[in-house]
Amino acid sequence: MPRHFLEVDDLTAAELVSVLDLAELLEVPQVLIGQGVALLFEKPSARTRNSSEMAVVQLGGHPVTLRNEEVGIDTRETAEDLVRTLACYHSAVAARVFDHRHLVRMAAVSPVPVINLLSDAAHPCQALADLLTLRQRWGLLAGKRVAWVGDGNNVCRSLAAAGHLAGIEVRVATPKGYEPPADTIERCAVVTHDPAEAVEGADAIVTDVWTSMGQESEVAARVSDFAGFTVDEALMARAASDAVFLHCLPAHRGDEVTAEVIDGPQSLVWLEAANRMHAMRGLLLFLFGEMA
Repeated sequence: MPRHFLEVDDLTAAELVSVLDLAELLEVPQVLIGQGVALLFEKPSARTRNSSEMAVVQLGGHPVTLRNEEVGIDTRETAEDLVRTLACYHSAVAARVFDHRHLVRMAAVSPVPVINLLSDAAHPCQALADLLTLRQRWGLLAGKRVAWVGDGNNVCRSLAAAGHLAGIEVRVATPKGYEPPADTIERCAVVTHDPAEAVEGADAIVTDVWTSMGQESEVAARVSDFAGFTVDEALMARAASDAVFLHCLPAHRGDEVTAEVIDGPQSLVWLEAANRMHAMRGLLLFLFGEMA
């Protein structure tokens, strides 16, 4: 049976370490020579597309990127028929979708690995890149404190799942009504509506945009609801003196983060962006049976 990757906790704690170790290999095994990987995008992306395509190329494979208008999940054909078709040509299928249930249905019937490039429920490849970035900075992850400030969205959920596996204390601050689901809250040491409480003494502060794709009609309400949740220099000052800042990008300077923070010396966002490619490469190596 193929290994699928729909959320970070599809891995064990030991397997997560293996993926991160594989991501840092200097000599990359060419495990995908002569093989294709389908990359399906219902939602567009700069980092996810580029990082995924280059990870496949670095492993000797050929990425084929598809937009939803070319395949039409559940319009032209069912999610099940689509993944069965793509598996005729490709050794893995990775998809960035609006509805997480599409990925679950694909994985249920797919003879090749299905990888979640983003869904409404999770963004596990981003979480891998975040842990890789923090491990490169800190060495050891266990026992560190990471504070999430913003929407309890898919990125927050996957970061909490990854942190739980890695032994990180995850602290979450959201406005009222934007809390993550119960299974995420169970993995967090702190869930609060006060950003200052979440970031106090934290080793890293992480955020995301206040309004994601598909939520454009909510912009005005969200700007009001998220007042006080901007990561600025005053909030960073409440964290540990050597704390770092992460953001999955794209960023809206002046909303969820100030320019002084994201462009400042504590920001690791460009290393984090680069690590999207390395983390994806490590994941593919793991799924195709390579051991660190």
